[in-house]
Amino acid sequence: MNETVLDMLAGNADHAAEFDTRFDGLLDAQHPDAVTVCCSDSRVLQDHMWGNDNPGQVFTCGNIGNRVVQHTDDGSEVVSGDVLYPIAHTDTETAVVVGHTGCGAVTATYDALTDGLSDSPGIEHCIDLLKPGLEPGVEALPEGLDRGDAVNHLVEYNVDRQVEFLAGSDEISEDVEVVGAVYDFQDAYDGRRGEVHVINVDGERDVDTLREDNPEAESRIDRLWEY
Repeated sequence: MNETVLDMLAGNADHAAEFDTRFDGLLDAQHPDAVTVCCSDSRVLQDHMWGNDNPGQVFTCGNIGNRVVQHTDDGSEVVSGDVLYPIAHTDTETAVVVGHTGCGAVTATYDALTDGLSDSPGIEHCIDLLKPGLEPGVEALPEGLDRGDAVNHLVEYNVDRQVEFLAGSDEISEDVEVVGAVYDFQDAYDGRRGEVHVINVDGERDVDTLREDNPEAESRIDRLWEY
């Protein structure tokens, strides 16, 4: 094994020593407080962004583009099984869709919609799942944005589409709150790098309304783009 794997194993030994007793009560079942759907990116530490070190508290799902949609064999769209499972089978009533600034999947989709894209079939399949939702957003982008700002506007647009699909699905109970957020490490929002900014709750995107409805989180509610 190379040095990278050996270093990872050494880190895991420290982890196991610290967490040895933290799985008590979780050996046979889990009832996480929330399911998060995050983009697969080495810069986005899915549990750490919440300050979470407790097994069983957050059920994390990851894929490129923080997608909640998957296609069946007949081409219809359903809630992705890895997102639906914790909601349907572990009594979780909070779902948080987390995009992030500088998202590579959104960038690739933007490029595919504007200039074309050629990549491996597996990656193109994932991009194809994002295209239908993002295409209207590309067409509606404000004029004069540079590429980076355009992508970060579309990051919000993509989160909105995923929240909309999840909250509107018959497979999701009305008791489940669906929150959309963006993790920022590019100074796109006012705040510190690494902060999560709430942009959508159950389909509501208006910042003033969200702040009025959620005064305890007012300072963490913000958007780049109110369209």
